Amino acid sequence: MSYSVGQVSAFAGVTVRTLHHYDRAGLLSPSGRSGAGYRLYDDTDLARLQQILFYRELGFSLDEIAKILKDPQANALDQLRARLRQLSEEIGRLQRLAEVAEQAIEVQQTGVELTPEERFDVFGEIGFDLSYATEAQLKWQDSPGQKESMARAAAHTKEDWRQLMGEAAAWRGELLAAFDEGEPADGERATDLAEEHRLHIARWFTTCPPDMHRRIADDFAADPRAFALVVPPSRQRPGLAAYLRKAVHANAARRAHHEEHG
Repeated sequence: MSYSVGQVSAFAGVTVRTLHHYDRAGLLSPSGRSGAGYRLYDDTDLARLQQILFYRELGFSLDEIAKILKDPQANALDQLRARLRQLSEEIGRLQRLAEVAEQAIEVQQTGVELTPEERFDVFGEIGFDLSYATEAQLKWQDSPGQKESMARAAAHTKEDWRQLMGEAAAWRGELLAAFDEGEPADGERATDLAEEHRLHIARWFTTCPPDMHRRIADDFAADPRAFALVVPPSRQRPGLAAYLRKAVHANAARRAHHEEHG
């Protein structure tokens, strides 16, 4: 039985233009022609079209499909195995993107509605880089501390945010003064400021033992987006993030020494 290009288009779910393209590409040429010269497809052609559409659905290019159909026994299995690996990787990537989207939604839910004016009043110049926040969420998502931090942040009221950001601003001023005055990062003044920062995190977000504080400070030194959460770019100095990291590590060592020696 023969079928016109319009009939094949209708029951195969592809456009006439696509069928013409497959013909020009030598991928699917109809077996017959009508008396008027129109394309006619038989059952063998339809079976071949079904194969083409199957491989297209899997993401193969037309050139790859042509190679497979030229010698199915020699090419199909290896091609399918390779495509399976690619699809598995793509599934993993999409799952990670879905996780990022979910975490982004959670990060945005601070539990308090703020107008743009109120947000500037509370947060000042401190920016919120969603790309960093979502990456951090994924990085620490299995950490009980991260879960506690998100839950407590979501529960903060506007006045809570105003108070904690006020504390952070005062601490930031002290840090900048210590840095500008040349205080050593491992000296008492800088390490006291590092301890104050650790306690601030514990007071407002989550328990922050020294090892966690070291990891946070490592992020500050490695990623400008992380450091911008504590010191806005307009107030940063070259070397300040590394200075804070050194102070945090020195404070952690100081605390470990005190605990070891009573």
